[in-house]
Parts: sequence; C-alpha cells; structure tokens
Amino acid sequence: MHKLSRRSASTILRHGSSRYLRSATAAPITGATRSGDSVVESDTKLRWYSVLTAGQCSTVRSSNELNLKKNGLFLGNRYESTATASDTSTSPPPEKYEYQAEVSRLMDLIVNSLYSNKEVFLRELVSNASDALDKLRFLAVTEPELLKDAVDLDIRIQTDKDNGIVTITDSGIGMTRQELVDCLGTIAQSGTAKFLKAMKDSKDAGGDSNLIGQFGVGFYSAFLVADRVVVSTKSPKSDKQYVWEGEANASSFTIREETDPEKSIPRGTRLTLYLKPDDKGFAHPERIQRLVKNYSQFVSFPIYTWQEKGYTKEVEVDEDPAEANKDKQEETTEKKKKTKTVVEKYWDWELTNETQPIWLRNPKEVTTEEYNEFYKKTFNEYLDPLASSHFTTEGEVEFRSILYVPAVTPMGKDDFVNPKTKNIRLYVKRVFISDDFDGELFPRYLSFVKGVVDSNDLPLNVSREILQESRIVRIMRKRLVRKAFDMILGISMSENREDYEKFWENFGKHLKLGCIEDRENHKRLAPLLRFFSSQSEDEMISLDEYVENMKPEQKNIYYVAAESVTSAKNTPFLEKLLEKDLEVLYLVDPIDEVAIQNLKSYKEKDFVDISKEDLDLGDKNEEKEKVMKEEFRQTCDWIKKRLGDNVASVQISNRLSLSPCVLVSGKFGWSANMERLMKAQQVGNTSSLEFMRGRRVFEINPEHPIIQNLNAACRSNPDDNDALRAVDLLYDAALVSSGFTPENPAQLGGKIYEMLGMALSGKWSVSTPEVQQSAAQPRTPETLEAEVVEPFEVGGRK
Repeated sequence: MHKLSRRSASTILRHGSSRYLRSATAAPITGATRSGDSVVESDTKLRWYSVLTAGQCSTVRSSNELNLKKNGLFLGNRYESTATASDTSTSPPPEKYEYQAEVSRLMDLIVNSLYSNKEVFLRELVSNASDALDKLRFLAVTEPELLKDAVDLDIRIQTDKDNGIVTITDSGIGMTRQELVDCLGTIAQSGTAKFLKAMKDSKDAGGDSNLIGQFGVGFYSAFLVADRVVVSTKSPKSDKQYVWEGEANASSFTIREETDPEKSIPRGTRLTLYLKPDDKGFAHPERIQRLVKNYSQFVSFPIYTWQEKGYTKEVEVDEDPAEANKDKQEETTEKKKKTKTVVEKYWDWELTNETQPIWLRNPKEVTTEEYNEFYKKTFNEYLDPLASSHFTTEGEVEFRSILYVPAVTPMGKDDFVNPKTKNIRLYVKRVFISDDFDGELFPRYLSFVKGVVDSNDLPLNVSREILQESRIVRIMRKRLVRKAFDMILGISMSENREDYEKFWENFGKHLKLGCIEDRENHKRLAPLLRFFSSQSEDEMISLDEYVENMKPEQKNIYYVAAESVTSAKNTPFLEKLLEKDLEVLYLVDPIDEVAIQNLKSYKEKDFVDISKEDLDLGDKNEEKEKVMKEEFRQTCDWIKKRLGDNVASVQISNRLSLSPCVLVSGKFGWSANMERLMKAQQVGNTSSLEFMRGRRVFEINPEHPIIQNLNAACRSNPDDNDALRAVDLLYDAALVSSGFTPENPAQLGGKIYEMLGMALSGKWSVSTPEVQQSAAQPRTPETLEAEVVEPFEVGGRK
C-alpha cells in the first residue's frame, strides 16, 4: 500500500477536489465556527474544513495520512496494513464522509451555467423580495407586533447609471445574523423552502402560500451582473441591523453590524449591486423599468422604480433691445411680458406594476373589451382576436390560463408553422418565466395560438427557464390543446360565417398539418376542416355538411386531388359520379391529400380517391361486366402488348361516360397529384419516385366510338400502323388528362402534329370543283405564235 505525504495530500485536495469532492455547503464564516460548516462524526472520524478557507485539511485524530483504495481516491484515515494483518479475516468498519463543495467552482456554475440570460437577475431578486413580504404578511397574522413599524409592504428599485449601482429594497421580514449565515452563507439552502415546510407542519397553517423561490440559488444570480453585492437587513425580531458583503470570485463573505445611522432601515432588506463594467447598462432606469414590466408585472406587491419625470411651466424671458425700442416708439399703453414654456425635470418613485393579473379574476366579471385590451397590450397586436378562452383547471394539475386566436397570421413568416413563436407566456406564481418553448405546452400545428399560462407547481429546473418533461407537463399540454380546440369550434359554430372563413384562410393549413402529426385529436380536427366540392365550387363546406348531403346508398366519401378547382372539375374521373349526382371533394391544397389519407375515415365513412384503381360506386352489374370483359379481352391484351411496361394492366372502366380512356394510379401508390408534388420537391428522391409511381392502370370506355373502332381494328388487322399509332396517342392523351406529366413532351407533340396532318391533309387547300379537277388532271402546254411588230416613228425617228 502506497503512502502519501502531507504535501501530496494538499496537492490532491487543491487540484483534484473538484473531481472527487461534491457538496452543497459553503465555506465557513470568517471568525466563526459552525457545526454546519464541517462534518462532525464520532471520535474515530475526521473533520474536514473547506479547502479554500483553510488551504489544507485538519483532523481531529493524530493520523493525517490518506488511503488509496482499489476503486479510486478516498479521503480519510489510513489503516496500517501488513502482511500479517492482511491474513486476518476481520476488516475495519467503513467510515462515512459527507461531500464538500469547492465554493468558487460552485459559484462559477451558478453564474455561468445555470442561467441562460443575464437579465433574469432582476426577476430572481424581485421574487426573493416578494417572498420576504409574503412571509411577513403570513407571520403578522399570529404576531401583529411584527408590523409595529408603520411601513408599507412594497419593493423599491433605484439606480445610479453614472456609477453602475442598482439598489433593491423591500419592507419584508428581513433577516437576523444567524439567518444571514444560514441563508446567504450556504448555497442552495432556501429560507423559503424552510418556511413552507414549517407552514405545512403547523397545524394552523391556513391555505396554500404562493412563495416563489425554493431553490436557494436565486440570490446568487446577482453575481451574473455584479462584482460585489452588499445586503443590509433588519428583522423585526432583532434590534440590530446587519450587513452581508460578498464578491463574485471570492470563496468567503463578511457579516458586520450596521453602525451608520444614515444607512439604517426600519425593517426589511436592501440589496446593493455594484455592476461589472460590461453590465453597467442595467443601471439605466428605463431598462430596469422594462425588465420589471416583462418579468414581474404581476407580482402581488407594488414595485416602485426611481424615474426621471418632468412638468411644464411658463417662465419670463428677457426682451431683445431692438424689439424693446420698437415697442417704445409705438407707445403702447399696456404691454404683456413675454414668456416661454420649459420642462422642469425631477426624480420620483413611479409605480411600475400597476396591472392586475386578469387571469386571476372571475371570468364572469371580465368583459370582452378587457380581454381584447389585455391581448393587444401583452402581444403587441392592433386587431382584436377572433376568440378567447379563460379557464381554470383544478384537480390533479392546477393552473389558470387565457388563450386567444389571432385575427391574422404574423407578417414576414417564411415557415407557416414555427414552434418558437413566443406566443405562450408562462408564469409561475405570477412571475414571468419564459415564452421560448419548443412544443412543450402546445404542439407545432397550434403554434398560432397565443395566451398566458400561470401555475404554482410546474416542474421547472433551478434556473426556471427550462420546462422539464414530466407527467404534469403532459397533462397540462393535453388540457390546453383541448381548450384550444373548443375555442376554434366555437368560432366555426358562430352565426357569423365570415369569422370562420377568416380563420380558415389564415390557419387552415395548421389544422391540416395536425391531421398528419396528431392522431389522438383526429376527432377534434376533422369537424374543423373545410373543402371545395363538386356541388360547392365557390364556398367551402365541412365534412359534416358533406355527410348530411350524402345519398342513402352512398358508403364512402369521395375526393379527387388536383392543382386547382378548375382542374379538378374537368378531370375525367368525375364523369360517372356527376351522372349519379355523387358529391366529390376537391383537394386543391398541396397538404390536403396527405391530411385526408391520415384521417382515413369520418363518422364511419371511408375516404376514397376516385383517381385510384378498383373504384366502387355501389352499382356493380357483375353479369354485364363479365360480358364486356369477354368482348374486349382481346383488345385489352392487344393494347397492353403495345404499351408494354408503361402500364400494369388494361381494364374496362366503370367511371367513364364521355372520355375514351383514363390512366389511374395503383391502390397503394401515389396519385397523379402527389407525383407532381413530389417531383417539385427540391431534394426529391428519384428512386422513391420510380418505386411509388410504378403501377398505373389504363382503363378504357367500351361505349366510346374510338375504343369500338380500335376493337374492330384489333380483330381485323392488329398490325395496322395507324391503329398502333392511335393506341400510342390515346395513351399520351390519357396521361395528360389524368394529371400525369409526359416523360417526353416533344415526342407527344410530334404524334399530335402527325395526326393533325393526316386529318387536315388537303381539307382547305382548294375552293371549287373546277379547280380541284384541273388540279387532279395536269394541263398540256399550248404552242403560241410570235407576232411581228413593225417599227414606228417617234419624232421623225425609227
């Protein structure tokens, strides 16, 4: 076994303490020794003082050696072992030690790692001041003498921007010397938590208390912005006022009695923060006021900030000598003295949190105008919301909330679904925590909903800024989502139909996305959807309205996806359904088809895409179909042979009445519209495109003249080039009319030009039968005789 000298032990403690030592107690107070600052065990155990205070370890026993055990470094007594001792079966009992903290590293964690934003220091310190006022109010019920000093219960914040000083004063319970040692001298020891435990254990504890700070580290957030912090406090239980002082990078602090009468306070606590050079901007009165309004607007005690104010007054001004002489010459009998308006500035206290939390009031007592005013002020909106919902949830999880549906979508948003919209403001005991969530309280597709949520028992982390995933959060999320749906449903059932049309125009895509992402709420989402249809091309209808208009024998809800309403109503897939007066939904938004496929059914009615194979319209005549298939079986095989791998099969269609043919998609593949959308994707996978579009079925209309002529050609002369070219052109035409994109548009154009040339050959090139006959019989050229002309005289010359 290896022995370490005292010097080696000191080296290990100095360099390795952060790795091997952990605890939650701070260094002992200078000039005082407390049992809480050391570990006191039996006579055979060690007492370890803070490494940073003593610089070395001291022991109660004479042994000061260290023991290296097999499993690592262990601080404690070393038991001498020899070859003889190792042979014995008895072993010494294990010794128990408590963790210790390296205070400088723990403080460094609090300052640099615990909080993500420096400005929350004011929230933490104001929350502590509010707790001190709450404690005094609770204790004064049984001890009225605590309020003997007639001091109002309030919080006052004063700044000195020139010197970078912020002072926060409360008239709360204050602290005695021992409480200073216990609460500010021990990191992570919460006086609030102790008080709550005492209230809980007390038999006459009346009701629930809304104290805020229970982690015991909120005070140390002051070192986020301050180099030095001075705490002056006076408890009504003590006649003396004490001053605590500590620095950011120090491992110790001082406590002294206040002897300066000018700095005395009747009751409470005054925190003075000497800001770091880079953080002196927090000493500006306007910034402090803004932070108070953002984080502590709804604290139940008044918060005053020291602000510069001004008032206007009239003062006399000296006259210009030139004007004075002019007035004298005019010999005015009565002259008014000239004045000007100036602004006199002064400093005074200003109440900053004058707004009462509207969510704590009874919903029956709040008017619509008050809800709208709160919405506009909180979220910087200029239009009234479409709807609001104020509710309180009790039982397993208790919280209060007000939710709003905005009138319009936010401007300048590229992505219509943004999980971090800062639309939900989370409060804990009326103190603002955060508005930066990533789907914890609301799903992504409901990110447009705005509102406030206030809870007393949310599972926050120590810095309060991160919401921890837990069962309580999941329950809260479920209830908030349910209330949001109730609010939207109320808009849809409103007598003013334009309200929901406005909502759907702005947020319809969000609900369709919900059909894809949230299977649990399909029953709540489906009634809110709106679509155009073959019987309502100008006004959208709901699925409920579609089901009400269904034929008695209709079993399914039919739909077709297209690029626009015009494209949808002209598609050949509709022909037979329009004849039967069956309504078809038009899915013209790119997200519609995926949303409907995820819904699958509504009120026990399945959604059916009329552009897919095996369409059943409920009017099958098996005997007639059998006859048709037998008659056109040879033609179908002939067309399939000609088209080859372009189609999976050729079948008799039951959906056509006017068109000769149509190209339908496989039952489990992409439709033509989906294939078009996937091709348009910037990072589309070509291999998946080939796989999903692999099966296409060519359906022919046996009653159309073109198909009947091809049937005759197949029986009489199947190798005729004109007939084969007609099949190719028929396929290309079906490809386009069914919504697919031809792979070779130039080749398709050439086929069309060829057919046009055959159809129009010589049709308009002649106008009369005589000309046609002369054009048919070539003319024989005639022999012409030349005429001799004698010369004549002009002016006497030949």
